Amino acid sequence: MPRGDKSAYTDKQKRKAEHIEDSYESRGVSEKEAERRAWATVNKESGGGNKSGSGRGQPDTHVSSEKGGRIGGAASASRSKEERSASAKKAAASRSPQERSASAKKAAATRKRNEERARA
Repeated sequence: MPRGDKSAYTDKQKRKAEHIEDSYESRGVSEKEAERRAWATVNKESGGGNKSGSGRGQPDTHVSSEKGGRIGGAASASRSKEERSASAKKAAASRSPQERSASAKKAAATRKRNEERARA
């Protein structure tokens, strides 16, 4: 098997690598570098190709995902409740009604209804 051959990887590993690669590209990383990082992450989490052999069936570690979550959470935790709230309100105000998710629309309708009841 030549270097770079992905035939030993499961479909799930290939999908995972594709998703990670897309994420890197959306953050401005070059296509080639994004692919390299994506496969490095898949290899780190799952220990390489899992299609056959004694290593099959070992659970993924998710170390890279957890590390990213901790780093992202630390940034938010360093800000006060008021700062986080102001940031969320600013982001929500910049979205048009068409861009809102169904849950955001439902929450907005509930807030409006509660305000009307409070006035009555």
